[in-house]
Amino acid sequence: MRAAVVGTPITHSLSPLIHTAGYAAAGLTGWSYTRIECGASELAGLVDGLGPQWVGLSVTMPGKEAALGLAAETSPVAAAVGAANTLVHRPDGSWYADNTDVTGMVQVLTDAGVAAGGSMTVLGAGGTARAALAAAARLGCSSVTVVARRAEAIRELRPVADALGVLLTAADWSGAAERMDVDVVVATVPKGVADPLAQAVTWRPGTVYFDALYDPWPTPLGASALAAGLRVVSGLDLLLAQAVGQFELFTGVAAPVEAMREALVAGRRR
Repeated sequence: MRAAVVGTPITHSLSPLIHTAGYAAAGLTGWSYTRIECGASELAGLVDGLGPQWVGLSVTMPGKEAALGLAAETSPVAAAVGAANTLVHRPDGSWYADNTDVTGMVQVLTDAGVAAGGSMTVLGAGGTARAALAAAARLGCSSVTVVARRAEAIRELRPVADALGVLLTAADWSGAAERMDVDVVVATVPKGVADPLAQAVTWRPGTVYFDALYDPWPTPLGASALAAGLRVVSGLDLLLAQAVGQFELFTGVAAPVEAMREALVAGRRR
């Protein structure tokens, strides 16, 4: 049986290490997981050419939105978010789309001590911000503020927030540091964008900080949160959590989480 992570660029992906270690620990002999370089416009052709030995695809950027249109059935959360990071190949040849980024984010935030009904600030308004909104909905966050550099990006998020039942407050990036006095801060911006905030923010005791980045780690903002004694979650934590969800969707068996975690840590150190 075969599976793969698809996207571009893809050579840096640690997903093969995680899934392959899971197969070995679960005794799934003959299973393989690889990388496939594939842009969004190429995804449909790739999926059409996959045979019955393929159990699924982990979809990374830039194909998460395109993946939705290839599935005969879509999970409610993937439909609401408008993106799928997982395509599962069913026995009848059809594809099922899901988004384990959302369930993974809920898991890592809950493990970090985020309680239901709290307040959240999301830095950035791209694809990962959509998953953050869905996580906020599942956690029952009382308020969600999205801070972005472009007002248009926040406007594009509003239909997602509406579909999820999340009350979204928009804020300009110039005031980002003042918007971080909340229960949980989720940073979804590209490398370097949030770095200046490390010198401007005054952290509130008890805040949980999640940064979707993991290279380099810690980021300057992550380092400032650690120095302030906060609970900090990295993109590596999310990478593992979303991979666990995919593993179980692909294989139908419980994921050997510790073996997958150990492979991720070892691979990150190389």
